[in-house]
Amino acid sequence: MAKSDLTILVIDENAIRASIIEEGLNEAGHSNVTIIHEVNGVARIIETQQPDVIIIDIENPNRDMMEHLFQLTRTVSRPIAMFVDRSDTALIESAMEAGVSAYVVDGLKKERVKSILDMAGSRFNAFSRLQRELAEARSALEERKVVERAKGILMKMRGLSEEEAFALLRQTAMNEKKKMAEIAQSLVTAAGLLS
Repeated sequence: MAKSDLTILVIDENAIRASIIEEGLNEAGHSNVTIIHEVNGVARIIETQQPDVIIIDIENPNRDMMEHLFQLTRTVSRPIAMFVDRSDTALIESAMEAGVSAYVVDGLKKERVKSILDMAGSRFNAFSRLQRELAEARSALEERKVVERAKGILMKMRGLSEEEAFALLRQTAMNEKKKMAEIAQSLVTAAGLLS
């Protein structure tokens, strides 16, 4: 998808500030921009429009508004850039934990919108990649644990060595055209039923 094809949602209660962001996006070649001025009902708009990027601009964020936005951003898997006028360490930490990719304090200038949008996208992609890698590593670890348990069951029930138990699991997986972790899980489940 070309950058100019991005669908961008701007959430800004202040029309003047929203026009600054829109102008910066238009100058950067982004024409598919939707601006909403009301935070309430934004989840429905996001669900309907499926924006590629979300920009949130809040002049004076209060805790309730930020918590509402953070609940929303935790469920949306998209790059999110947030502009605020004042710095608050707790809000910054909360924003980052909620999935905000770029948190910009007192930096709303149309010339900066493109670079901030690019940075939000890059950080989002890097974070998403790390989350995928973490999920894959956890899955691999769980599979190894199941295989180890299955080997232990085979060693105990059949009197096999560790190498023989592993070879039996591997051969069974190849014969049945399944992953070794699937065979191991079946064995662990069956052993649990029989004990």
